[in-house]
Amino acid sequence: MTLLRTTADRVAGIAHPDSLAEQLVEQMISQAGHRVGEAERRSWSESLPILARTLQDADLGSVDMLIEYQLPLTSQRADIVLAGTHPKTGAASYVVVELKQWSSAFHWEDNDELVEVRGMAGGPRLHPVAQVRGYCEYLADFAGALRDQPDSLAGIAFLHNATDPDATADLRSFPVSTTGTLFTASDRVAMIDFLRSRLTPGIRGSAAADTLIRTSVAPSRQLLAVAAAEVQNRGQFRLLGNQQLAVDLVLHAIEQAQANDTKRVIVITGGPGSGKSVIALSLLGELARRGRTVLHATGSRSFTTTLRRVAGRRAPRVQKMFKYFNQFIDAEQNGIDVLLLDEAHRIRATSANRYTKAEHRTERPQVDELISAARVPVFLLDEHQIVRPGEMGTVKQIKAYARSLGLDTQHVHLGEQFRCGGSSEYVQWAKQLLGLIDDRPVKWSGHPEFSVQVADSPEEVEHLLRQQMSRGHSARMTAGYCWQWSDAQKDGSLIADVRIGDWARPWNSKSDRRIGAAPPSSLWATEDGGFDQVGCVYTAQGFEYDWNGVILGPDLVWRDGRFVTVRGANRDPDLRSKTRVSDVQFDRLVRNVYKVLLTRGMVGTVVYSTDPATRLALRGLISDS
Repeated sequence: MTLLRTTADRVAGIAHPDSLAEQLVEQMISQAGHRVGEAERRSWSESLPILARTLQDADLGSVDMLIEYQLPLTSQRADIVLAGTHPKTGAASYVVVELKQWSSAFHWEDNDELVEVRGMAGGPRLHPVAQVRGYCEYLADFAGALRDQPDSLAGIAFLHNATDPDATADLRSFPVSTTGTLFTASDRVAMIDFLRSRLTPGIRGSAAADTLIRTSVAPSRQLLAVAAAEVQNRGQFRLLGNQQLAVDLVLHAIEQAQANDTKRVIVITGGPGSGKSVIALSLLGELARRGRTVLHATGSRSFTTTLRRVAGRRAPRVQKMFKYFNQFIDAEQNGIDVLLLDEAHRIRATSANRYTKAEHRTERPQVDELISAARVPVFLLDEHQIVRPGEMGTVKQIKAYARSLGLDTQHVHLGEQFRCGGSSEYVQWAKQLLGLIDDRPVKWSGHPEFSVQVADSPEEVEHLLRQQMSRGHSARMTAGYCWQWSDAQKDGSLIADVRIGDWARPWNSKSDRRIGAAPPSSLWATEDGGFDQVGCVYTAQGFEYDWNGVILGPDLVWRDGRFVTVRGANRDPDLRSKTRVSDVQFDRLVRNVYKVLLTRGMVGTVVYSTDPATRLALRGLISDS
């Protein structure tokens, strides 16, 4: 997808550059559903005409310019992709261009890959050569038109306002290559020579542009080989029981689908810690080893970010194989062999979001996009982890939709015995406690491998967990969403919003970057420093740690022998509106939230309620173990 397809001759012929920027603004609203900032609008007005004139001086005014080219299956956009023919091979040739208005830039804390641009807020920036090289690598890994075409792609970063070589000297230490070369205003002649070495002067680029725009999208053989080597043989992905059954079923399904030109839907269900993600990663590695095109997707930023780090720590290219559910809107039908949909209980009604204008919203269900994208879509889910309005991932809904398409569905249930010390009894007890199943709450009878304790104060929760951390265990504190959640202060410090008596702690950071000792939002559950903030369900879901502290807020209290929900005590903006979320839906979602929170621990859980009557009831139901 591209905002605008044009040529340098057309751009240079526009009398008022602001009108080009306005056209791009309108296209962004139409395609993406949101406006752009003033800085981007100014960049279009100032940078595009300069690039167009440079191309004309190189006699490349007729090559196609794909402006704001969206990389397939991502939300990222390259500033420009130039499409033409290669002067030596005559084949399609592409140059990715990253435009910067910087007049100067310097190393950030002696790091070659990060740069500081004085006067620009927001911290360090990625080196523009690293940025454009990343775009090129991504295209090489996913665009079918570029497979087996090693010389078809190049990349440049163009700092057209940088006229003083000394002001950009720090940037020159970064290694350059065909897919990442730096040019400034003072390098204009060298840039023209480079462009003419990649694109044939005087030849139109429409055929090459058509090829790229219409290309099939799937991971390349080279990327699959890297993924297989990185993921397949790692010890933490060993399988047990029905986990192996699920893997074998998916491998069989794709062989059958390919042999018979058919399609099959697989649903894998299991409780907390039952190994759904282990299955997904094992399948990713094995399918990649077999040369099958495969991608992994979730609906959780925290979960996807962590999986990218775990599976791609030693091979960053593998991180590109982890996507989000809403990135398959325009995916080619059956374009990949297997799509692994982890945490599929988070599938939403549609991929439209709050930025999508009403006239651009479609009625196409997200589940349809996901089923369409692969020969074998694999849904891995836990129905008791649906915690937001609009989440649609249930076995019944998936099966019904597959049936409406004339597709068979196969279902594997894993159980829930792997987390919580191997105690399926604890998970069952938690569901009974919360009224998520018909059985009445019962007293926790204890388990040799899993401890459950009740605390009388948040201070006691923290003290008990710190004791466990001193013994080498990991631990986190979580709470129901019953306190406001403030933005960080101007100095970056977090506000202690979760206040209970004299005890106060901040929620986990909202930032994508570390703030002091606080890890980024998506890594709160896994990186050092997370214990000093209270996590909410959206950052805890999908993760596990040894010891789990849970604060039951005033939105869930014990009355007349059972838990009841209190809507007025909940502060979650997603649950506030009665027009969007009925009282019945609210009740179910809050119970699911606490079920998620109560089942994060692998060794033990410490529970505290802000409500005295609830604490008394918990004392009667739990004998410290």
